[in-house]
Amino acid sequence: MKKYVMIAYFFAAGLLVPSVGYAMHIMEGFLPKEHAVVWLIILLPVLFIGYKQIREIVTCHPEQKMLLGLAAAFIFVLSALKIPSLTGSCSHATGVGLSAVLFGPAVSSVLSGIVLVFQALLLAHGGITTWGANTFSMGVAGSFVAWGLFKMTTTMGLSKKVGIFLAATVGDLTTYMVTAGQLALAFPDPVSGFWTSFVKFIGVFAITQIPLAVCEGLLSVVVYNTLVDNKERGFSTLWRQDQGEHE
Repeated sequence: MKKYVMIAYFFAAGLLVPSVGYAMHIMEGFLPKEHAVVWLIILLPVLFIGYKQIREIVTCHPEQKMLLGLAAAFIFVLSALKIPSLTGSCSHATGVGLSAVLFGPAVSSVLSGIVLVFQALLLAHGGITTWGANTFSMGVAGSFVAWGLFKMTTTMGLSKKVGIFLAATVGDLTTYMVTAGQLALAFPDPVSGFWTSFVKFIGVFAITQIPLAVCEGLLSVVVYNTLVDNKERGFSTLWRQDQGEHE
């Protein structure tokens, strides 16, 4: 356990180094209006499902409010701590893998959307017009991939620690791949089109984001282990949305 705690300390220390205030989230007004509207429309059904699931959890299991708040805080803290990437943009962790494992991808999408609203208004990180695209890449794509990968690894008989590590790591990387795709769709290369533009945008994030994704996977395991260790002490019982029961 001490080993995991030390990894978490080094991870946090690296993220807290002051950085230029650029953001991975697509900034306000950057996407064409048509693209911003389409991503918002695609996002809304997932948010509706997630809202219904959160309302059911809070109503039937009010003791889970603390765990929901912790999952949202984990997303907020990790996604708000940014380090510059090679091109003047930035990289950061997302935190959605852990919430997807605990509550399912739809709930994780809602939590991500709430976090991104606060970041856009308070930290100038992202934007209101690009909120739909940003929430889709981080909240929906990242969460669904993380949740699906966790279910697949546990079905294969791998330990939950391995499943959470892979879910958080790959979910983080998925967010950046989808963001690169969104930008490439909006701004294709004038000569060779979407794929050349996609590769260029991916290259912006790759060098810094791969180690960050691995660190997020390790930190997610630390937090999950801490929750498991403390649930017997009355902190909170864990909730697994994919099982529909307490753990």
